Amino acid sequence: MEEFEVVGMNKAVVMAQTANGECSCSKSQADSTEPNYVYAIGKIKWRFPNQSLEKEFAQATGRVETAGLSDRQTAYEVLSGRQNRYLVRQLCWILTIEGLETYLLLPRDPADFDLLVDAIRPVPSPMDIDVVVGVRGPVASPQMCNGLMVPIVGFDQIYSFDRDSLIQAIPRPDSIDASADEQFRTAGGELFDRCLQLTDNAGATPEHRALNYVAVRYPNIYALAVEAYGRSSSMTAVETRPSRLSSTRQIIDIIFSFTNRNTDVTEKYFVRVDVTEEFPFLVTKLSPYFDR
Repeated sequence: MEEFEVVGMNKAVVMAQTANGECSCSKSQADSTEPNYVYAIGKIKWRFPNQSLEKEFAQATGRVETAGLSDRQTAYEVLSGRQNRYLVRQLCWILTIEGLETYLLLPRDPADFDLLVDAIRPVPSPMDIDVVVGVRGPVASPQMCNGLMVPIVGFDQIYSFDRDSLIQAIPRPDSIDASADEQFRTAGGELFDRCLQLTDNAGATPEHRALNYVAVRYPNIYALAVEAYGRSSSMTAVETRPSRLSSTRQIIDIIFSFTNRNTDVTEKYFVRVDVTEEFPFLVTKLSPYFDR
C-alpha cells in the first residue's frame, strides 16, 4: 500500500508535564492551525526515567507480597496499588509500533493513569494490542525520559485488547452457516493480521487514522472478507483517498479490492470515515465501490 504524506495544516500544541505527571495541553496563541490528532495502534510499555525512581520502585516492591508472581505480575501488583500511584505518574509510558519507540504518552486527565496501568497486563501475549487516541505535541526533551526523544502524545483514550477477543467479537454473517463458525474465525484472524501489517504506521495522518480506526472498530470488513473467501476471492488491495464529499469536513474513503482466484475479476467495496476531529467516526457503511 502506498505511503501518504500529511494532508492539510498541523496545529501546534503546547504540552507540558505538570508536577504530578499529567499532561496539560493547550493551543499556541501564536498558531491558528489545526491540532495534530493521533489514532495509533501499538503496544504500551514503561521504563524508569532515572535511577532514583528505579530504586524507589524496588523499595515499593519489597512492601508487596510477590511470592509466586512473575516479574510482569509483580510490576502490575505494585503499580495497581493506590498507595503507589506516585510511581505511575513519574514513569515513562511509551507506545511502540512494530517494536519501535514512537510516542511518549501522558494523560490529559490525571484520572486516566488507570488506562496506562491496565495496559501492563499481568499475563501478556504477543497478540496484545493498544490503541491510543490523542493529540501529538513536540518532541520530548532528553531529560524527560532518560534520553528518549520522541513526540509526546497527550492521550484522551486508550483501548487495550487482544487479537482473539476481537476475532470472537466479530458477528458471523447470516450467509455463513453456524457449522462453519470455526472457519469463519480462522479467516477473520488471518485478515486481522493482514490489516495490522497494513496499519504499520504512526497513526498521525488523516489516511492512517482512518485506516487504523476501521481496522479495530469496524468488524464488518472482516465479515466481508470471509464472505469473499467463500466465493474464492482474495483481498488484493486497500486504498485510502480523500473523499469527494470533503469540503468543510475531512473525510477519507477506504477502498477494499477482492479478486476472484479463478476469473481474475475484481470487486471493490468502500467505507467513508470522518477524521476532522480527534475521534474518527463512520460516515458511510461498507458499500460496493465503482471506479469513476
